[in-house]
Amino acid sequence: MLNRPNARAISLARQDNAGRAWRWVSGSLVAVGALFAAGVVDAESHEGVIQSHGYNEYGELKYSADFTHLDYVNPEAPIGGEVSISTSGTFDNMNPFATLSGTPGLMSSMMYERLMTSTDDEVGSDYCLLCTTIEYPEDQSWVIFHLRDDVTFSDGTPMTAHDVIFTHELLREQATPSYRTAISQLVEKYEALDDYTVKFSFSADAPERGRVSQMGAQIVMSKAWFEETGARLDEARMETSPGTGEYMIGSIEPGRQLIYTRNPDYWGADMPINVGRGNYDSIRVEYFADTSAAFEAFKAGEFTFRRENSSLNWATSYDFPAIEKEWVVRDTLDDGTLPAATGFVFNLRREKFQDRNVRRALGLMFNFSWTNENLQYGLFQQRESFWENDRLKAAGLPEGRELEMLESVREYLPTEIFTEEALLPHESGERALDRGNMRQALVLMEAAGYTIGDDGLLHDANGNTLDIEFLETRQSFDRVITPYIENLQRLGVNITYNRVDPSQYQARTQENDFDIIFGYYVNGLQEGRGIRQRYGCDNKDDVFNPAGYCSQAVDELAKLVTAAEDYDEMAAAVRAIDRVMRYEYFIVPVWYLGKNWVAYYDMYEYPDNLPEFGLGYLDYWWINQDKADALAAAGAFQ
Repeated sequence: MLNRPNARAISLARQDNAGRAWRWVSGSLVAVGALFAAGVVDAESHEGVIQSHGYNEYGELKYSADFTHLDYVNPEAPIGGEVSISTSGTFDNMNPFATLSGTPGLMSSMMYERLMTSTDDEVGSDYCLLCTTIEYPEDQSWVIFHLRDDVTFSDGTPMTAHDVIFTHELLREQATPSYRTAISQLVEKYEALDDYTVKFSFSADAPERGRVSQMGAQIVMSKAWFEETGARLDEARMETSPGTGEYMIGSIEPGRQLIYTRNPDYWGADMPINVGRGNYDSIRVEYFADTSAAFEAFKAGEFTFRRENSSLNWATSYDFPAIEKEWVVRDTLDDGTLPAATGFVFNLRREKFQDRNVRRALGLMFNFSWTNENLQYGLFQQRESFWENDRLKAAGLPEGRELEMLESVREYLPTEIFTEEALLPHESGERALDRGNMRQALVLMEAAGYTIGDDGLLHDANGNTLDIEFLETRQSFDRVITPYIENLQRLGVNITYNRVDPSQYQARTQENDFDIIFGYYVNGLQEGRGIRQRYGCDNKDDVFNPAGYCSQAVDELAKLVTAAEDYDEMAAAVRAIDRVMRYEYFIVPVWYLGKNWVAYYDMYEYPDNLPEFGLGYLDYWWINQDKADALAAAGAFQ
């Protein structure tokens, strides 16, 4: 299962993607599962049926049924004001589920809530949000959600079990292909037992683990609206169905601005899990052509909160007047979340990348050390693992349960998996072009059947050059990617760097029409059935699997993830998968930060005890109105 953010914000802080298509990678469209927990706090068991206000994958819930608020919020936080943020690119669609048509507006799913929600200080826990309690047998052959009877959509109509069932059917019919396949295999029967009770019965041959949380992650949409409008879930449109969430769409200027406003009649404002959260009256999103324009606008006070992702800016550009006048705060905050597995992604659907020697050779030409020291001011760490977490990433030689799991799929694996330590990123020297690595790369290319011709280019046995296009959309990445391109050209690769506009980039990547991109996979601190959607052979053309990766060994190991009885078993299976995928080298690992760089006008405040797994600036931060008024009077804002 992915480490899902809370349902109210739905990974709002992770949407700073420089105009790239927003992908709903958190929650039910990706994470199909969670695992059964033995011993749930405040759960009751009657004749083998467990009843609880929440559910945890492998252990106990942190919060009891009578908790008053989350530990990391300020229950006395004032409500009011506006937070404004930015993104780059454009949008032409407010339906976040139409992932293959149009570019959805940033955070366009925030008006929809899930049956259950997670917290930012636990891994694997889900608590009833639209429900009061759940019940399920120990074998998880079914789950019942007892719904709240006071939930309303933003148009004032009540939410009932019939909306839950309708949404489930809509997702089965019109969601992404991988979700439709997964949910159809998982859920055998679904029904509304009455107006406020729904039951999902699971297929007998579906993995026992990963059932309850999957259904708890389902959003709920209005049956009446869809029936009245005839809208489809998979069509791009500006009009949106009403949701049950605290925020709803306030105004839209296509391609320029989005404003989400508080629903004054939000049904759940006083719920314990919502206390101290959702503290703004509105959330404004400003669109800019590129990140440079956005930064200039921030300096001028056109928007007020910025998550910085440029080391160049962070190290050299925070000396503008608003900083000097102490209007803007610049801060580095802890980040305990799992970093995305970012890097240069090879499109394995292309014949040219089928040979691992070619992929390794191309990877050797990236110099992280030089890039980090000379272009990124030494601020980043080099990514080693798909799961950059000590419990989940493979290390050294395989041993114990991980080794046993690998032995079970030995027929699909090379001997090196068992005899060599887990693959680490190559080391590079202080110069942009590491000649030792280039010599190694040439040896690998020769092993793949390539030789250098009189024109200085690599040629295969048929005389064909190795033609590669690196596709990108962010101008700010030129400074990092261009040296890599130059190194590949020195190797003899006939490579071009093609930077296109965001809409073209989205269209081409959705159609898997690329050679190499700077891409990523979003993994979780606990994994379930969602791991097969990202790396499974059945989903090698899915939007969540940019490389088109497929491995029989990983497919089998993924089954052990979903069948795991406890955390240690799951972690061993993830380490085995990590080891295999790092060896197969379908993405050149680059960097990660492990911190949050934030800059904001000095009117925002946050709790003293920010949680390990969330920043929460669009959720449980708040505005000090006196400070805001003082800044406005001083002329800080435009």
